[in-house]
Amino acid sequence: MSNWTIEGDYEADGAVCVRGAFTPEQIGWATEAIDENLADLSPRAKRASADSDGAFIEDFCNWNRLPAMERFIKESPGAEIAAELTHSDTVRLYHDHVLVKEPGTKQRTPWHQDQPYYNVDGTQNASMWFPVDPVARSATLEFIAGSHRGPWYMPRTFLDEEAKWFPDGALAELPDFDNEPDRWKILGWELEPGDAVFFNMLTVHGSGGVSGANRRRVLSVRYLGDDMVHAPRHWTTSPPFDGLDAEIPEGVPMDHPLFPMLWTRSDGLVAA
Repeated sequence: MSNWTIEGDYEADGAVCVRGAFTPEQIGWATEAIDENLADLSPRAKRASADSDGAFIEDFCNWNRLPAMERFIKESPGAEIAAELTHSDTVRLYHDHVLVKEPGTKQRTPWHQDQPYYNVDGTQNASMWFPVDPVARSATLEFIAGSHRGPWYMPRTFLDEEAKWFPDGALAELPDFDNEPDRWKILGWELEPGDAVFFNMLTVHGSGGVSGANRRRVLSVRYLGDDMVHAPRHWTTSPPFDGLDAEIPEGVPMDHPLFPMLWTRSDGLVAA
């Protein structure tokens, strides 16, 4: 029997809050993983904030070089929760994503969808956003309820709003969600360590900055359920998986060492 509680409706809204998802020990693994990642950034790391505005640091795909991160991903219940939400019999890792906003980072993460940046297709997926620090409602990740049903919106770079992935006009531009409150239902939850939010890769989301001496360290894990398949792109995905097109055909599951199986309905957590 699970020890967590789910607030919200994943199928209807595309995002939920899961309370008490992780134990203090598991929170410790995630904290260690984030701090080790910050101390040894990969070549994929980037700063997503202006130089004069605190520091918003991101890094990707470090699970296979950081033991604490690998342990958290493989031994914590995140994959099982993803299976429950997506009604999947199997759950595979897509990638990890560390996101840290240091104190004084006022910059908002703009509204966006993750799916246009990725090289996978399907609907049975879940992204977990797991903060190891308390997160106020003003700094939490917010979601546009129901936006996982589409359409795809134009992805742009966060700092300069450049259309790097699709030519201008190829996709619809994001509506003005903030100034049309009667049209859009915005979801967001205040979070304590142990809580997490899970959302579909197509759900529109964004977040506020952090104030005062607050720090916001997040480990995000992306999960692939039953119907998720490889979708080679003509653009550089985020994160990039160089050479993968030659190893996994289009339209087949991501059966590859980079994307280990984490959970199956018959066996539960898969041994490392």
